[in-house]
Formats: sequence, C-alpha cells, structure tokens
Amino acid sequence: MKLPEVSTEAGLAEMYRKMLEVRVFEEKVFDLYAQNLVPGTIHLYAGEEAVAVGACSALKKDDYITSTHRGHGHCIAKGADLKKTMAEILGKKTGYCKGKGGSMHIADFAIGMLGATAVVGAGLPIAVGAGLSAKLRKTGQVVVCFFGEGASNQGTFHESLNMASTWKLPVIFVCENNLYAMGTRQSRVMNIENIADRAVAYGIQGMIVDGNDVLAVYEAAGKAVDRARKDEGPTLIECKTYRHKGHSRVDPAKYRPKEEVQEWLAKDPIKRFREHLLRNSLFTEEELQKIEKEVAAEIEEAVKFATESPFPDPKEALEDVYA
Repeated sequence: MKLPEVSTEAGLAEMYRKMLEVRVFEEKVFDLYAQNLVPGTIHLYAGEEAVAVGACSALKKDDYITSTHRGHGHCIAKGADLKKTMAEILGKKTGYCKGKGGSMHIADFAIGMLGATAVVGAGLPIAVGAGLSAKLRKTGQVVVCFFGEGASNQGTFHESLNMASTWKLPVIFVCENNLYAMGTRQSRVMNIENIADRAVAYGIQGMIVDGNDVLAVYEAAGKAVDRARKDEGPTLIECKTYRHKGHSRVDPAKYRPKEEVQEWLAKDPIKRFREHLLRNSLFTEEELQKIEKEVAAEIEEAVKFATESPFPDPKEALEDVYA
C-alpha cells in the first residue's frame, strides 16, 4: 500500500500546519461571531482536527469529499483557500459562494470538495453518487464522506451504505463520533456502542480508530483508500473524538459532565501530535513555533481579506439560483 509521504519531514510539517490552520481558524471565527460579524450561526470543528486532516492526508487532490454542517475543518484539510472560506462565513462577495451560502454550504469542486450541507445525513447519498461517477468513468478517484454519529440513524445512512456495498463503490464513510447529536448522547438513542458495528449488515469492512490521533486516522484512511482504488468496495471508519465547544455557537453544552469535558480536553489532538513530534525528535521546539507563527499570520490575513471585502449587492440575490 502506497500512501502520500507524510512520513517525511515535509509531510509531517504539513499535517501539523493543517491541524493548526483548522484550530486557529475556528478560534477566530468564534471571536468574529461574538463581534456580530457572522450572519447566522456556526458549528465549530475545534477538537476534531485529527479526523479531517488524517483522512484528507490520504487523498489525492482530485479525490472527493462531502461535508456536514460542521464543515470548516473538512474544507481546510482538503486544501480550501483560507481567505475565500473566511469571506464566505462572513457573507462576503469574495467568498466561495459569493457570500450566499455561509458557514454550512462551502464548496470547491477544484479541490474535490463537493460541498457541506446543513441537512444531517444529506452528504451520504451525494458521496455515493460521486463514487458511482468515478467508477463508471474509471478514473481511480475515491470519495470520503464525513458525517456524525447522529446521521447514522438517518435513512440516508442505511440506503447509502447498502447501495455502495452492492455496487462496490469507492467510498470511505468516515463517522466522526463526538458522542453527542446536538445535545443528545449516543447511548440514549442507540443500543450499540460502536457505529462501525453496523458495517457487518452491509457486508463491508468496519474500522474503529482513535479520532484524536491524526496518524491513526491517516493509517486507517490509507487502508480504506487503497481498498477502494483496487475496486474492493467501501469502508466504514468510526473515529472516536470530541468537539471542544457546544453543538453551535449559542450552545453552552451544559449537558456534558465537567469531568468528561476535562478528560477529552486532555486528549487534545493537536497537543498530542505536537508532543509526538517533539518526543521522537522529528522537530525542534523552534521549528514548531515557526509553523505556529506562520499559521497565525495566515489566519489574520484571511480575516483582513474577509472583513475588508464587500457584501454582495442585493440585485444579485436571484443570480446563481439555477444552473
């Protein structure tokens, strides 16, 4: 199995950079929302960076991903432009969707980002369609479909896995299990502990991975991608992770026990990866600090670009409505 070279110094540095980009970006969006600069609401990805970065690091540029309402991290991990992403969240004309889509509807076909969707479970059938397209065109492309554990109770989940299995489509279903579907804990609505156990019902491979370990996610995704490119069908990967904030910006998440929150915060994926890089003498403290300063500057540039960009003209409201 041949994976992209993240084992090189440059590859590991890029992985760390991407995780930082997601985290610092989300922290900045959190602040901008408090300043009343973000129309609508936001669903932050902070805490789950290892999933998006680990999975997307196993992909090629022309491979596809589908995303969710919590999609900023997926976009950035797949290579989205930080300035356009920030501008879209702020509703500006220079954003990916000209400011009309906002936080939950960013797409960039040029990098294989087929779009985020605010509807829970809606990305699953889109991923199956993209997988069927790739198979019929014999391009060797694969699709990674990100979704939460709550979406695994939707009909679209079961229909999509069944169809992908039946047709042996090159789709990797990545469940980001952060334990809570909005404010409802998984154990209250499911009689199973692992979402990956559902793979057996469709005759496909199911995998459970530590979603806060970027290298573990990368390895699991790499195996699934390799199988998909060999026409061996889809894989269901469950990544056990945890969002640092509430479901949305206005959710204080008081339904989560304080002890549980502290336990997961101690397993912060960026902190763990940073310690791994230092412990194994892969990077020095100075080298990592240099990356961190560069990322902070990148995000500030994105904010400047977005805040200084114009809003779309009201006359443009009916443009781009029909293809």
